[in-house]
Amino acid sequence: MKAIKGKPFFAGIHVHDKKSLACGIAKEIMPAPEEVYISLSQSLGKPAAVCVEKGKKVKEGELIAKADGAISSDVFASIAGEVVDIKPLTGANGGTETYIVIKGDGSGEKAYLPPLTDPDAAAIKQRIKDCGIVGLGGAGFPAAVKVAPRTPVDTLILNGAECEPYLTCDHRLMLENTDEIARGARLIAKALGVDKIIIGIEANKPDCIAAFEKYDDIQPVILKKQYPMGSEKHLIYVTTGRKVGIGKLPADSGVVVQNVATAFAVCEAVEKGKPLYERILTVSGGAVKQPKNLWVKVGTPVKAIVDYCGGESEPPRKVVQGGPMTGLALATYDVYTHKTTSGVLLMTAKEAAAEEPTPCLNCGMCADVCPMHLMPMQTAFYSAAGNFEAAAKLGNTLACIECGACEYTCPAKRPLIQAIRKTKAYMRNKGVPAPAVKPVDQKGSSAPTVPLTEDGKAEKPKDTEKNEKETKNG
Repeated sequence: MKAIKGKPFFAGIHVHDKKSLACGIAKEIMPAPEEVYISLSQSLGKPAAVCVEKGKKVKEGELIAKADGAISSDVFASIAGEVVDIKPLTGANGGTETYIVIKGDGSGEKAYLPPLTDPDAAAIKQRIKDCGIVGLGGAGFPAAVKVAPRTPVDTLILNGAECEPYLTCDHRLMLENTDEIARGARLIAKALGVDKIIIGIEANKPDCIAAFEKYDDIQPVILKKQYPMGSEKHLIYVTTGRKVGIGKLPADSGVVVQNVATAFAVCEAVEKGKPLYERILTVSGGAVKQPKNLWVKVGTPVKAIVDYCGGESEPPRKVVQGGPMTGLALATYDVYTHKTTSGVLLMTAKEAAAEEPTPCLNCGMCADVCPMHLMPMQTAFYSAAGNFEAAAKLGNTLACIECGACEYTCPAKRPLIQAIRKTKAYMRNKGVPAPAVKPVDQKGSSAPTVPLTEDGKAEKPKDTEKNEKETKNG
């Protein structure tokens, strides 16, 4: 099916993607480490509950922790061996998580579920749940919940945008495992009871766009290279024209979005019975000797990954787990991969500037680029003063998707995302109610609107041409 162009969305930023470091490097299987440290917090929601004891022998793919509640996911052994410890450790975000430590025995014994042949919708949903599949685009929302929406849907969107700079793991997966992603998408569509499948791919991946044009039942949509194009609500708008209101779910607009890596995992779960215990991630940045796209076991030490890639080419200014816009800066290499770990970046002093923040200039640039049309400066101001209720109300903080566009753009280098996360945490802990949503439009959406011209096309922001010229000129 011939690719079509997607709609533009207002605001956002244009960043140097730095994908050339790794996008041409085929994926490679990293040998299993001697020990893995598998966190019970492998998805959005509650940590899983341990169901093994110290000293137990386990096989690769064997269940070691059971989902605790609806918003949770099963956790599996990523190598065969012995459970040598179950203990709390500091995670990448600085918080404490419980980890199951497995020492490998080199046997490689696997414990897969039986493959499914021509499964019905119910069987696919159950298999997704039983294999612990979560959204692999970053958030880690349990996929079993997504494929059982509370309202009827008519469209499945595959997210192949991969708009984060440096990350190229989805790019390689779309090139090297195109058929598996397509089969996984059809299985998800069958589980949802929909016929329409769309895949959104940014224009900087023409080879991936061409790869998916060969299918008659999957519509490729070319996305403008614009951050955060991979944001769920924006992807839905640019591919379908539908809007998802604040506090609403994509299913409320008749759509379900899944990452391309998630579709691949669904294919393996159904066709092979393979649980989700390994994934592809990108190792990149100017401070790593050999950028790679690696197939890595969940629970692999970050230090082992860096060593496998030749180590450091120079001392990094910053090491990031995930992407540079939404990932977590690491204080040490002594952390371990999760199901949602999409990258390990070793960034030089030139790549990761670390200027001290200065007072707010009241320039409004953070609001200009916010794709959710929020006021990040208001959140930052009142959060710094300790007035989190005002920060939440005036900044409409709950609607923030934490894309980092505001902080990237801020000339004063204010820690805007930190202020937003502090405000959200306060609201969760204190039970502060969410800010009121905007009035609902005629289609039932309360999402930010995109200005339209008289002919119904999206209006081009006045400063777009200027920004595009500046981006091209570097």
